[in-house]
Formats: sequence, C-alpha cells, structure tokens
Amino acid sequence: MIISIAIPCYNSSKTLRQVVNEIKSVIQTRENTDYQIILVNDTSPDNTFEVITQLCSEDNKIIGVDLSKNYGQASAQMAAIGYIKGDVAVFMDDDGQHPPAELFKLVDKISDGFDMVYAQFSSKKHSLFKRATSRINSKILEFTNRKPKGIQLSSYFALSKFAVQALKNYKSPFPSLGGYLLQVTGRIANVQVEHRARICGRSNYSFKKLLKLWLQGFTNFSIAPLRFASIVGSLCAAVGIIAGIVLVVRKLIFPNIAVGYTSIVSVLLFIGGLIMLMLGILGEYLGRIYILLSNMPQYEVRNALNYTEMNEDIDES
Repeated sequence: MIISIAIPCYNSSKTLRQVVNEIKSVIQTRENTDYQIILVNDTSPDNTFEVITQLCSEDNKIIGVDLSKNYGQASAQMAAIGYIKGDVAVFMDDDGQHPPAELFKLVDKISDGFDMVYAQFSSKKHSLFKRATSRINSKILEFTNRKPKGIQLSSYFALSKFAVQALKNYKSPFPSLGGYLLQVTGRIANVQVEHRARICGRSNYSFKKLLKLWLQGFTNFSIAPLRFASIVGSLCAAVGIIAGIVLVVRKLIFPNIAVGYTSIVSVLLFIGGLIMLMLGILGEYLGRIYILLSNMPQYEVRNALNYTEMNEDIDES
C-alpha cells in the first residue's frame, strides 16, 4: 500500500521538517507500506520553499509544489490532488497540530469502505476565536451541503481512491473539497484523534479569510440563500400588504388620526435594507457564474520538484 500525504504549506519553515520526519517514522512502523509526501507551498513570505527544496533533495518520495501566488488552503489542497498516486490520501496541516502518529486511524477507516474520514478532536488547542469560527463553518455546511449531523469536518482527513479521482474532475475556481465530496458520496466517518499544540507561530487564518470561506460554503453547492431571500421577500411583501390594509381601514374609521411618518420611514428603510441584501446575494451568484464561465484557474503551479522521480518509483512498486 502507498499512502499519499498532502500538506498545504504557508509560513512553515520552522515546523515542516519536524512534521515530515514524524510522518516518515510512522509509515516505517507498518510493513508493506510506502509513502508519497506532497508539500504545496502557497507562496509563503518566509523561506518555506527553500526547506521544501532541501527535503526533496534528500528524499525523492517527497514532491515539492510551488504555487504562482497565494491561493489559499483549499486551492493548495486541490493542487496536491493532481500529484496523488497512492491508494489512500491523507491531508494534514503543516504546524504540527495534527499528529502523524495517528494517521493510520484514518487510513484503516478508509479500508472499511469509507470515502472520507475526518479526524474528530475531543478538545482543540485553538484560540476561542478559531474554535467559534470552525463551529460556524460546520453549521453552514450542514445547512447548505447536507452534511450529516454529528459528523465533524477538519483539515486532518483521509480520502479513498474514488474520492481522489472525483476531485480530479472538480474544476470550479471556488474549490471546497469537503463541500464537493458531500455531493458525491455519503460514505463519511469520524475517528477520534488527539489535537496537539502548535509547534510554534500562530494561525494564518484571518477574519477576512474565514469570511471568504463562509461565503463559499453558502454559495458553492447550494441555492439555499436564494430560497431564503425569496421567503424573506415574500414575508415582507405580505407584512407590507397587511400593514397597508390596516392603515387604510384605520384612516376610514378615524379620519382625524395622524399619519405616522416616522413609522413609514422606518418600514421603508427596513425593506430597502432587505432588498439590498437580497440583491447582494443574487449578485454574488451572478459574479460566480461570470468567473466560472471565464475559466479562471483554481491555481497555477510555478515549479514542481521530484514529480518525475516519484512517478517512476510508484510505477515500479
């Protein structure tokens, strides 16, 4: 069996070598098991790609991929998909919080017939902000992508060969591996895994990046926001009609009653705000359709190290 381990890398020059060494040590503990490690540099401002280059020179089973610009974690994961040749693919972070010692828990669960197996952490060594935003993202996927209740998604996960092949056909310029695979297969499971403290540094996820992630979660694979807009618009119209009838009846019964200009202005502002919100949602979908039709890439690779050598190694095995 060959296990492909894919790691999106960003500002990880101080942690990457330790993570890679741990992976290699763990793989060596199981007989008849080989590895392929794919390190995708998402245009790190530090010397991450220099470290990747050194690792590739020391081991031809490590592939180094250098993206042309900073595309984000999801695009870096998709870039790794094109190089995966193993029987099972495992994705993990570059900061040491995902313990390589437990990767066989994910791999063995795939062998039970699942296509996606996610690490489930009983407690996370994250900040309160990161934990809260992860929970929000999970709820968004439940609402828009029919994620099974009780299943927790994380960036430490394993994919079957079927799932990897399905992702190779996924060309959207707004990639979301989990969101797409939830449309393709229902064979998804969790395994309990320890979550470690970060080796050093801090999370690279800003609020802006998380907001973009949520927006993609809402609009990539679902028209739920459009349905929500239609329902809210219908309710507002109904309330407006009822309010108009009430005002006319009151005026006919009590002709001397003063017209409430303040309340009318408030209602108009409220409805106007809702209209702008709904137009914004509609515009987001139209914008995505335009970009999709423009064939914008998920990513562009500037350089790939050890790719030929790795292919030959796998073909021979």
